[in-house]
Amino acid sequence: MSRNENRLGLPESPQQDETPAPVAANTEAPAFNWSVPTEFVELPSKGLFYSPGHPLHNVTTTEIRYMTAKEEDILTSRSLLKEGVALDRMLQNLLVDKSINVSSLLIGDKNALLVAARRTGYGPEYETNVTCPACDNSETFSFDITEPPIKDINENCAEVGATILEDGTVRIQLPLTKAVVTCRFMTGADEVKITKEMERKSKKKIEATTTDIFRTYITSVNGDDSIFTIESFIQAMPARDARHLRKTYTAVVPDINLNQAYDCGNCGYEADMEVPLGVDFFWPG
Repeated sequence: MSRNENRLGLPESPQQDETPAPVAANTEAPAFNWSVPTEFVELPSKGLFYSPGHPLHNVTTTEIRYMTAKEEDILTSRSLLKEGVALDRMLQNLLVDKSINVSSLLIGDKNALLVAARRTGYGPEYETNVTCPACDNSETFSFDITEPPIKDINENCAEVGATILEDGTVRIQLPLTKAVVTCRFMTGADEVKITKEMERKSKKKIEATTTDIFRTYITSVNGDDSIFTIESFIQAMPARDARHLRKTYTAVVPDINLNQAYDCGNCGYEADMEVPLGVDFFWPG
């Protein structure tokens, strides 16, 4: 017996050990069953212009998750912003089908997904500063991105006299030379390539944006798809034909319509203004 035992006048402890068995602590965190909601986004291309091996071939919609704090971290990453890949990384993270590579998306489909992602993250109202092209007045303008309409490819082709071919290219006849040019629709990878080329040339104080874009999407001239023929034609193309090609291509490319009515609060100037889709698009004011 210990010499300190019963010093306080307490009854002696029984001989047998009656200490209750310890209760195992539940170290597991409570289950969190809430899942991030998703949304199906209609693709302007309707999947018609992807090759048979592409996951979006003949697919009309694709599923994305709603934006979370994780995507906000991506959009504010200095390293990703410096590389110019923050938007692509964010969108890649949101795609439910991981077999889809953002860089392979047609630009119009990518635009539709970006607008849907912005809407799920911050709501349908997008306020940003705009400058009136008439009086240079800068003011806050609110765009409504609830449900931007999808361009009707067949209707637009009929209006401008273009034809969609079986291989997914578009045939355009030019007014002056009467040359028949076929073009493919550009992807996100093409867009990045053009941007980098523009940056490279700007350092050398060279500007050749229009011809660079023509090189990207023209696939043949009068049935000849050789690089030499295409390049020679681009260099010699009359300005009237070049303008017609740009306008026609822009009219028929599968995309969402991001033009909204703008009314200047200073001078009353009215015109359609396109919703800007830069990184600032995801930073609500």
